[in-house]
Parts: sequence; structure tokens; C-alpha cells
Amino acid sequence: MIKPAAVESGYTGAILHMITENGFRISALKQLQMTRKDAETFYLVHKDRPFYSDLVKFMSSGPIVAAVLEKENAVEEYRKLIGSTDPEKALDGTIRKLFAKSVQQNAVHGSDSDENAAIEAAFFFAERERF
Repeated sequence: MIKPAAVESGYTGAILHMITENGFRISALKQLQMTRKDAETFYLVHKDRPFYSDLVKFMSSGPIVAAVLEKENAVEEYRKLIGSTDPEKALDGTIRKLFAKSVQQNAVHGSDSDENAAIEAAFFFAERERF
């Protein structure tokens, strides 16, 4: 997912280009704005963490671009491509190093497991929307 600050800053095309240049196939893609309830549900795993309220507010503050990516070892490979959550600690050339504003406004979300990737894909896309 490309987060609101990155979409607002006009980085969507550059980020998608980096993703495809690194061998990922985009099997689903859409732009939408999450409601507060959407963001609360999507990030429910973080409900008891101190940043949850700010995260929900940020993620529902503007349009996002949701995508389903495919590649051998996609989760692991994508997490390498996006870099550390903290853009100050991210390696040069990673998406977050290039496009993030802060830890919270870190440009993109990436699933942390194949299981969560399947759950998150289903959150945004019906089967008929994936190719």
C-alpha cells in the first residue's frame, strides 16, 4: 500500500516503477480513501500500541494506493525493497529512504508474512479484482 503522504506528494508512479523494476508483478491495483473504520480494522493488530490512534488518523487522511504484488519470496523481497520503517535507518535506494517523510509517514506498507499478505489482499480486493 502506498500511504497518504506519498500519494499526496506525487510519488505513486515512481514507487510503482521501483516495484515493477524489481521484478514484482502487480496483480491488483486501486486508489481509494480508507474510512476511519477501515483504518481501525486494518491496523487492529496495533490497537493497544501508543501510536494506534495517530496511525488510524493518518491512514484515513487521504487517498492510498492498494496493490497485490507477486514474485518468488514476495514478502521477503518487498520488505528488502521498502527498507526500514524509520527512513533515517533505511538503506540508500530503498523506497522509504527515497520517499518517506517520517516513521509514521513512511511512504508504504508491506505485509510481514504470507498469511497477513493474503488477509490484507482480501481486505482491499475481491477475487474478481485480482489477475
